[in-house]
Amino acid sequence: MIDHFTNGLWTPVIAYAVSVIGSFIGLMLSVRARRTTGRFIRWQWLTLSAICLGGTAVWSMHFIAMMGFQVSGTALRYDTGLTLTSGVIAVLVMGVALYLTSRRATTAWLLAGGAIAGSGIVAMHYLGMASMNLNGELHHDPLYVVAASVIALAAATVALWFARRVDGLPAITLASLLMGLAVSCMHYTGMFGMSATVEDHGHVMAVPDGATSSELLLPLVVGLFVFLLVCSLFLMLGVEDTPRRTSAPAERISEDEGKKGNENGEYSPRHGFDSFRPTGR
Repeated sequence: MIDHFTNGLWTPVIAYAVSVIGSFIGLMLSVRARRTTGRFIRWQWLTLSAICLGGTAVWSMHFIAMMGFQVSGTALRYDTGLTLTSGVIAVLVMGVALYLTSRRATTAWLLAGGAIAGSGIVAMHYLGMASMNLNGELHHDPLYVVAASVIALAAATVALWFARRVDGLPAITLASLLMGLAVSCMHYTGMFGMSATVEDHGHVMAVPDGATSSELLLPLVVGLFVFLLVCSLFLMLGVEDTPRRTSAPAERISEDEGKKGNENGEYSPRHGFDSFRPTGR
């Protein structure tokens, strides 16, 4: 028997909240990337946005929800390599999708980016499922797999549209709430299509190889939370790299003063070196 809520509703609620926070900070970073003019600075904002969206909003949500997952009759362990690989995939595909949509703001590129990000999210989810070791086998209903994949593709495309279009605190907040809901729906749709066959080894049940959720997932999730705090500080303390136009009026004033001086037959220096004028003898 599979139980998705061994800790009650705490795990889905916390997982949803983490997804919303990651989406919010990731969208704020994408807005900053759109507004900046420096190429290197834009890459920095996009990289941080990809980590927040792929690593926190998607990957962390999935594995926080997995802390409430239990199969009766067997212990669960996680393969460290596969778990970390699933997180890297989520970040990479989100980074590629953000780059494509930022380079060319067309519907075709938006759909292409959504397909890449959505496929990566599906791969991340089922690679995470494959990382679970238990005394038995897990089975996936193809109908639920297709439904979860469709939700992932739609959610990724909408997320990229938000990252390209949305602006302003109210709009970003609403978009983050919707993205968190979409990611949660995708996760639990795939999970509800799972079934397990537990092997009977008598009274003594061997412990599967791998790390427990508290040994592996908690340190990773805490690390991503620290990363979110650092990104929040960057957003609060960072200065947007936008063209400055305040110097234009000052330049026009100095030019006007120079013209007036020329009309009176005098030379008006623009750099304030009046003290070096030659004096009459």
